[in-house]
Amino acid sequence: MEEEAIPVLRVEDAAAAVAWYERIGFAKQWEHRFDPGLPAFVEVARGGVRLYLSEHTGDARPGTLVYLRLHDVEAIARDLGVHAEDTPWAREIEVRDPDGNRLRIGTPTK
Repeated sequence: MEEEAIPVLRVEDAAAAVAWYERIGFAKQWEHRFDPGLPAFVEVARGGVRLYLSEHTGDARPGTLVYLRLHDVEAIARDLGVHAEDTPWAREIEVRDPDGNRLRIGTPTK
């Protein structure tokens, strides 16, 4: 097993959040509910990058900032209708998911 950190992001509607994350190349891996009708807890992944999306109110705070290092930030920027900018460490964009979680996405330039 490789050690890793998996950020948990608070979402109101897991299905809507999964659809948004699919726009940037993530795919739903699994979904858990303790019982039908209870809040969902979902994993999405893109290559080796994973995120947990939780409808549970106590799991995370809305508006969290997560930095994602992903390939081809230019394609993601185009798909989301934003412009990438150069920083000393990467070409980056910053977007918000439908629940207000901030994602800073960068492709390293070195």
